[in-house]
Amino acid sequence: MIYNVLAATLNEGDEVIVPAPYWVSYPEMVELCGGVARIVACPGETGFKLTAQVLADAIGPKTRWLILNSPSNPTGAVYQENELKALAQVLLAHPQVLILADDIYEHLIFDGQRFLTLAKVEPQLAYRTLTMNGVSKAYAMTGWRIGFATGPRWLLNAMEKLQGQQTSGACSISQHAALAALDGPKDFVILSREIFQRRRDLLVGLLNQVPGLSCASPAGAFYAFADCRSLLGKRSAARRDLRDDEAVALSLLEEANVAVVQGSAFGLPGYLRIAYALDDQLLRAACRAISRFCEDLQ
Repeated sequence: MIYNVLAATLNEGDEVIVPAPYWVSYPEMVELCGGVARIVACPGETGFKLTAQVLADAIGPKTRWLILNSPSNPTGAVYQENELKALAQVLLAHPQVLILADDIYEHLIFDGQRFLTLAKVEPQLAYRTLTMNGVSKAYAMTGWRIGFATGPRWLLNAMEKLQGQQTSGACSISQHAALAALDGPKDFVILSREIFQRRRDLLVGLLNQVPGLSCASPAGAFYAFADCRSLLGKRSAARRDLRDDEAVALSLLEEANVAVVQGSAFGLPGYLRIAYALDDQLLRAACRAISRFCEDLQ
């Protein structure tokens, strides 16, 4: 769906602001549509979030879109109301910039926080905001491949024309399954959020006990983004040089049997994305294996 909206609106050389860390497909989809991904670093010091000043500095004459993902994959970062309002003020001054709000983790926000999006915080942006969501995350329906969007009619019409020629329509069985999820009871969504929050607390607590790792507590989604920069330059028990975060991730897989994804895949090197969509026993076992691996480094 993101590809469809970009393909329907980008001209050759148009820029799309992509805050990093980002979902791995964003820059590829922009470039596939003839655009230029303007990667903007959002380090841990800003909570992995785009600030108003950085956004203002990134906007240029060819800027066409801003992609904003909250809660975020890979960091679990969630934008607060004051942060969104500050971004909105910048965007109001640049009416040529469209906003793509990827809200797929909308229901996975912790600690009693409210979910907010730019079009809600600043209604004047609604006419140029495409809000995207789906049933994959909150309703655990990844295989059904159903997403949906709302936004200005001219933009939705363009997306429909493109999708109708490329992929026709979504499977009718999947559509009925998604309808049942959206119209049905939401008790399990609340329960899932509570379980994920408990698993988050478990995982972050254990990771912060691992020598050489540090991890801030994510506010949403189901990923932890652990800082592994203190491990770089060391050597594993199997004599592998940990020259970068990719080497750390590969060594963890081969030596500790733990699968993580390097932060450089998401545009911010020096980190590891660790998913906690697992049961407590597996999470504890994985953290023990990571800890042993780090303790044996030289």
